[in-house]
Amino acid sequence: MSMGWVLHVDLDQFVAAVEVARRPELRGLPVVVGGSGDPTRRGVVATASYEAREFGIRSGMPLRLAAKRCPEAVFLPTDPAAYQQVSDRFMATLRRFPVVVEVLGWDEAFVGAHTDDPETLATEIREAVRSTTGLSCSVGIGDNRLRAKLATGFAKPAAPSGAPGRHSFRLTRENWAAVMAERPTDALWGIGTRTARKLAEAGLHTVAQLAGADPDELAARFGPVMGPSYRMLALGVSDTEVSAAPHVPRSHSREITFQHDLVDRSEIDRQVAALARRVAHDVATDGRPATRIAVKVRFAPFTTATHGIALAGPTSDPDEITHAALTVLERFEHDRPVRLLGVRAEFDER
Repeated sequence: MSMGWVLHVDLDQFVAAVEVARRPELRGLPVVVGGSGDPTRRGVVATASYEAREFGIRSGMPLRLAAKRCPEAVFLPTDPAAYQQVSDRFMATLRRFPVVVEVLGWDEAFVGAHTDDPETLATEIREAVRSTTGLSCSVGIGDNRLRAKLATGFAKPAAPSGAPGRHSFRLTRENWAAVMAERPTDALWGIGTRTARKLAEAGLHTVAQLAGADPDELAARFGPVMGPSYRMLALGVSDTEVSAAPHVPRSHSREITFQHDLVDRSEIDRQVAALARRVAHDVATDGRPATRIAVKVRFAPFTTATHGIALAGPTSDPDEITHAALTVLERFEHDRPVRLLGVRAEFDER
């Protein structure tokens, strides 16, 4: 009987690749996509081509900083409709194979497959995707979801130092320690820079150190659920199931970046209320009541904070959601100009 494998298929530099595909003259140039495409206005990088990344440009970076790092870069506005169209072709291509496809986003999906030769399947998927979309993709092969997801990073054309970058890579229990042991903890899917910093403060700098940590000490320091879960990530433990069930968002959010910093509190309140009502409309359209409201504030120059509260009960009422958002806003220290505001409504996952 053939073995069960999890493949993680990820389109390379997706947004930038779509733009280059319809503007071939940009091939080989540093391309940055984000906001209105005007680096003199506020906005953040959605995607940078590999050529732009060589200048240190990354997703989420302010466009103005990207322009300083690479003045000769080509800046383009985002075009979500075009990206969705290509994404639909990408997912339809994956579904032609005898596999289970779980959509993770515009440009990535898990694929569950029973095969004796996952590398051949990965090659066939890559060729089919290139044929239908004109784009290249990388495929991570794993014996669970975590390892498949991480394997993709080693398969990328711009793979980490020491990685093969050969468009597909297999990461399993057998080679986990050899590949991951000496890498920093934030190389793990699910551990970000902030958590890695806290782990380092506890003397845990590498995946191997985290894997060998005492679960009780981790629980005491990071909480009874999260602490031990970090160790399980370091051991490479994860689910193996791939589900074809439609993706159901856990929240709806709206945010806005202002071209000029807001300093007037009444204007900040007005903007948060407007965002909250847009989110309430999204919640009502979704048909699931919200159970928690969060507000994000980015202060000048680039410090972001988020606070949230649980609602008294599930609701889709715009007045209640707006009131909750304004209540959360009171939790911030309003001592600096504001450059971005966001409101998020979260759902009960049960």
